[in-house]
Amino acid sequence: MSRCKLLFTLLVFLLLSFAGASAIQAQTDETAELKNKAAELLKQTKYTEALPILEKIATLEPNDGETQFYLAFALIGQAKNTADTAARKALRVRARNAFIKAKSLGFKEPRLDALILGLPEDGSEAPGFSSNTKANALMEEGEALFSQGKADEALQKYQEALELDPKLYHAALFSGDIYLQKQDWAQAEVWYQKAIAINPDRETAYRYSATPLMRQKKTDAARDRYVEAFIVEPYNRFARAGLVQWGNATQTKLAHPEIDIPTNVKFDEKGDAQINLDASALLGGKDDGSFAWIAYGGTRSKWHKEQFAKTFPNEKVYRHSLPEEADALPILPVLRVWELQPHRQNVAGVVTGVDTPQRSEAAEHQAGADEQDDRKRDLRDHEGLPQAPMTHAGDVTRARTARTSSANARAASRASPTIGRSMTCTS
Repeated sequence: MSRCKLLFTLLVFLLLSFAGASAIQAQTDETAELKNKAAELLKQTKYTEALPILEKIATLEPNDGETQFYLAFALIGQAKNTADTAARKALRVRARNAFIKAKSLGFKEPRLDALILGLPEDGSEAPGFSSNTKANALMEEGEALFSQGKADEALQKYQEALELDPKLYHAALFSGDIYLQKQDWAQAEVWYQKAIAINPDRETAYRYSATPLMRQKKTDAARDRYVEAFIVEPYNRFARAGLVQWGNATQTKLAHPEIDIPTNVKFDEKGDAQINLDASALLGGKDDGSFAWIAYGGTRSKWHKEQFAKTFPNEKVYRHSLPEEADALPILPVLRVWELQPHRQNVAGVVTGVDTPQRSEAAEHQAGADEQDDRKRDLRDHEGLPQAPMTHAGDVTRARTARTSSANARAASRASPTIGRSMTCTS
C-alpha cells in the first residue's frame, strides 16, 4: 500500500514539474514574441502602439534594464499624443523613472545620465519650438505624427513650420531626421546643413549629421562631425556622449592627449619668452598644433614682464608659478579650435578626451537648458550613433536624444529596435 502511495506521489510530482516547465517555456516564447513585435513597431517609430507591449514585457521581465530604457521612449511618445496637461506630466515622470530604473539595473548607454537629467522630476515641459504660434503648433503636430509612425505627414508639418519661421532650427533638423529614416543620406545631409546654417552654435545638427555617415561606414567623416558638435557646445553632455559612442562603435580608445609642455623656455633681456619649435612644423605644413605653443610663450612673456609682480606684489624676483602655467595652457585648445573651426575641417582629435574648463554657473545653466531642449529627438534617432531604440548592442544605428518630450520619443524611434536577443529587427 505504501509503495503504491509512493508511486502515485512521484507521478504527481513529475506531472507538476512537466506542467511547470511547459508554463515557463510558454512564458519565454510569449516574451520573445512580444519583443519582436515591439522592436518592429519601434523601428517604424510607432511608439504609441509599442507602449502597451513594452509595459507587458516590463511586467514579465521587471529586472531587464534594456526593456525599461525603451519603455521610457514609448512613454515620451505617448505624452506627445496626450492632450491633458496633467496626464502628459505623469507620463514624463514615468519615463524618467524608467530611465532611472534602467540605470539601476546596469543598462549601459553613454547618454543615459543626460537623458535622466534632461527630464524634469515633475514632468514639466520644455519651452516651445518657436515664438511663432502657428509654426509652433505645426511642429507639435509634426511631433505627434512622427511618434505615430506617420513620417511623410510629419515632414510636411515641419516644412510648413519652416516657411512660417525661417529661423526654426528644429524644423530643418527634424526634416533631416525624416530623410535619415528613409535612408536618403543625401537629403538628410542637406537638411542637417540647413539647420547648421540657421544656428551654427548648436551641437545637435553636427551630431545628427554623423548618423548617416556612420550608416555608410564613413567613420572618419562621422568622427569629425562629433568633434565639431563638441567644439560648439563643450558643456553639453550629449555632445560628449556622441564622441564616446563613436569610440565604442569603432573600437577606438578615447583618452586625454599627451601634451609635451616645452621645458626649454628662455627669456631674453627684454623678458620675451623664446621656445625652440620644430621648424618643419612651422614651415613644412605640419598640422599637429605645434604653432599654438607660440601663444603659450606670449602669455609667459606677459607674466615675466608684469603679471607676476601684480599677482605677487611682495615678491621681488620673478619665478615660474602655477598661476602663470594655468593662464598660459588654456590658450592652446582655444587657438587650435579657432584655427580649424572656420573651415570645418581637420578637426579630428583636437578636442577628443580633453577636459573642458571648470564651468561657470551661467554656462552650466545654459548647458542644462540646451540639453533639455534637444533631449526629445536624440532618444529617437541618434541614440547610439546612427538609429533609434531597441537596436542591437553592436549596431551603430540607435537613437540620439530628442529636443523636448516629443524629441525624446523621436530620438528613441530612430534606431533599429531590439530588446535583448529575441527582439532584433534587421534593417
